[in-house]
Amino acid sequence: MGMNLGGQGGSGGGRRRRGSRHGGAISEINVTPLVDVMLVLLIIFMVAAPMMTVGVPIDLPETQAKPMNSDTQPITVSVNPAGEIYLQESKIAIEEVVPKLEAIATTGYNERIYVRGDTNAGYGTVMQVMARISAAGFKNIGLVTLQEQSK
Repeated sequence: MGMNLGGQGGSGGGRRRRGSRHGGAISEINVTPLVDVMLVLLIIFMVAAPMMTVGVPIDLPETQAKPMNSDTQPITVSVNPAGEIYLQESKIAIEEVVPKLEAIATTGYNERIYVRGDTNAGYGTVMQVMARISAAGFKNIGLVTLQEQSK
C-alpha cells in the first residue's frame, strides 16, 4: 500500500529524452561549425584575392604617388627585366599588344590599362609598349608603382 511520490516509475511518465522519441538518434543538424568554417574561408579569400591579381613577377619602382581608386579590374600589360611583354599572364610579342587589347577590351577605347614595368626593364621597351597602346586610341593608360616607404 505504498504511494509513489517521486514521479518515477509507473507507465513511462516522468523523464523524457529531449529531441528523440523512443531512444532513436538525434536528427538535428548543427550548422554552427559550418558557419564558422565558411566565415574563416571568406576572410582568407578576401585577404588573398588582391595578392593574386597578376602572376608575372615584376620588381616595381617606388614613388610617392597616391593609389588610384578602381571599380573594375583593369587590363595589365607587364614588361619584365628581359624585355618580355605579358598581357595579363600570357607572354606576347610587341606587335600583338594592340590587336589583343582591342579583342579583350570590354568598354572599347575607354578601357583602363595598367602598364607594369620592372625596375630593371629597359625604359625604351616600356615606352614602346605605352606608345603603341596610346597610338591605338586607348585613353586610360596608367603606370603601376609601389608606394614609397618612408625611411
